[in-house]
Amino acid sequence: MLTSVTRRDFIAAAAAVAATTSTLVRAHGQERNDAFVHGVASGDPLQDRVILWTRVTPKKLHDDVDVKWVIAKDPSLKRVVAAGRERTDIRRDFTVKVDADGLEPGRIYYYQFTANGDRSPIGRTRTLPQGRVDAARLALASCSNLPYGLFNVYALIARRNDLDAVLHLGDYVYEYANAQYGDGTLLDRVPMPDREIVSLADYRQRHAQYKTDPDLQDAHRQHPFICVWDDHEITNDSWTDGAENHNEDAGEGDYAVRKRAAIRAYFEWMPVREFEWRPKSRIFRSFRVGSLLDLIMLDTRHFGRAQQSGVPPISPTAGYPANDPTVNDPTRSLLGLEQESWLDERLVHSQQRGAKWRLLGQQVMMAQLSPSGGQTLFSLDQWDGYRPARERLFSTLRDNNIDNVVVVTGDIHSSWANELTSNPWNPASYDPVTGKGIVGVEFVTPGVTSPGIENPVEAAQTAAFIRSVSPHMKFAELNKRGYVLLDIDRERVQADFWHAATIAEKSRVETLAAAFVTEAGANRLVPALSASAARDASDPAP
Repeated sequence: MLTSVTRRDFIAAAAAVAATTSTLVRAHGQERNDAFVHGVASGDPLQDRVILWTRVTPKKLHDDVDVKWVIAKDPSLKRVVAAGRERTDIRRDFTVKVDADGLEPGRIYYYQFTANGDRSPIGRTRTLPQGRVDAARLALASCSNLPYGLFNVYALIARRNDLDAVLHLGDYVYEYANAQYGDGTLLDRVPMPDREIVSLADYRQRHAQYKTDPDLQDAHRQHPFICVWDDHEITNDSWTDGAENHNEDAGEGDYAVRKRAAIRAYFEWMPVREFEWRPKSRIFRSFRVGSLLDLIMLDTRHFGRAQQSGVPPISPTAGYPANDPTVNDPTRSLLGLEQESWLDERLVHSQQRGAKWRLLGQQVMMAQLSPSGGQTLFSLDQWDGYRPARERLFSTLRDNNIDNVVVVTGDIHSSWANELTSNPWNPASYDPVTGKGIVGVEFVTPGVTSPGIENPVEAAQTAAFIRSVSPHMKFAELNKRGYVLLDIDRERVQADFWHAATIAEKSRVETLAAAFVTEAGANRLVPALSASAARDASDPAP
């Protein structure tokens, strides 16, 4: 029996069990006696290890649960390379995380959990390669709002057997009540609990509900994920010490308590390697893909972000004044000075060690977004709202001759391909024809379900206008949901923008919307003639 189990732990675990039972009754017409209804997942691969994750549905809330795990070289799990046993309980919401080590670099593995007489689905994962690496293939995803539609995008990603990993760039769950931001009634996707989530029990229940979605489960089962959070994992438009969508006067309590609860649930329910606990909740980290690539995952949201400027817009269409003193305050940061320093060190080290590419995974758009040649700004929540911080990063790249930088972004529920430069409207410092003045490129992935501009005609007109006044923006599509496939080799990085046909009903139809290439040493974007070719694929998880 457990000791020192608090009432809060018990209530939080009970809520997750209730969410599981209710969701399965709706999805399958009857209850299932299954210990692994939330599936399996893997993440944060390194050369010799990878995180394996699952959650056990307990028979009794006060039970300790013994969980066995095994990882093997084949889908039938006959060539076992490691195995072990873990115990989980109410204090971790019965989640299990194993850092399976002693693995070989650049290899595919298959894994399974056993508990309470049940076996989990078999998952597939892979370690990162070392030494000379000639190619890698990644999928980018973000913004998966359950009530807004079906997770067809995850199903499409799951089918791509040649991926090395999936980068989830934030907004994995959303905090709202039903019909606040998407109404899931007709699709039987009403968020649970059906209120804005603020407590540990609430966040655990919401994560539990998301993890019962079969398409999300399939994507996790087939590929390792490398994840960072954005704002909705806690609440909308958050910064280090607060958020737009938090109101203590409305009974939502102390923001610091809410933030700790949300982050605790996130680390319990996600296949993310945990750092030693820190008050600022570090999630920024880096991954080395042999000689080919350094992947640097950033936290532009919760670690060190200063509060967004409160300057009012000039008008709904003109946006915010670019000369706002807060926006131009050099003491403000989006990353926090500690993370900025860490990023600079990682970039310089990557260049010095001879990695071919530097890939920055982060949340909010880095390129300037303005309807007026930079005189006004569309959003102060993006890097535009922290202009000196962005320029400090660009200066690091220029001063250290760091090239081949690719920024990958989520958050904005739309598709973009941008060239990064200090002032895209100054012909003396940026030439969109020759590429003069470019320090890197940016690819922004559309949402899994979260909406851009819902009216397709309005979306097309708006995108055309933005492109006409933004020489650094080579592609913008503001209506479709989908994902980006990154194909990386030593000569170029190609981004293929794949859009799902619908999220209103089950579908496995996708279309290529655009494809762009940045060639090594060029630091600019050109259209690709076709989608990147598939690479050698391994057997999927059964």
